[in-house]
Amino acid sequence: MYVDGYSNNNSNSQSTNNQYTQIIDSLRGASIIAQDADRTFLGTLTNEINSNSIFNDIGTYGSDISSNSIWNDIGTYGSDISPYSPFNDITSTPPMIVKNEKIIGYLTVNKIISGGISPNILKALKDKF
Repeated sequence: MYVDGYSNNNSNSQSTNNQYTQIIDSLRGASIIAQDADRTFLGTLTNEINSNSIFNDIGTYGSDISSNSIWNDIGTYGSDISPYSPFNDITSTPPMIVKNEKIIGYLTVNKIISGGISPNILKALKDKF
């Protein structure tokens, strides 16, 4: 199931909030791993204070100028044309979300990837991590 955004339907707002709470709880502490040949580590889904967090905007994995950051829009892991980027809407090799040594999903804007979640949604919910 691809998770794209919030519902605007007020009658579903409680259900939507519960859905996001469950998703955040299952993702908290997971690692982001590229599907490149080296299985490059791209950070963790943790609070923005953590030095390995993709939400730490001055860290290696959260900075928009770091080569190993998904937020670097001209880099291998952040460009909308790179096959290893979550922002490439046609990639078949987006970053994996790994927790307890198991792939639990994919970080991607590609809506046809099963188990995909948009990095934009995660960034909007970063205070929940």
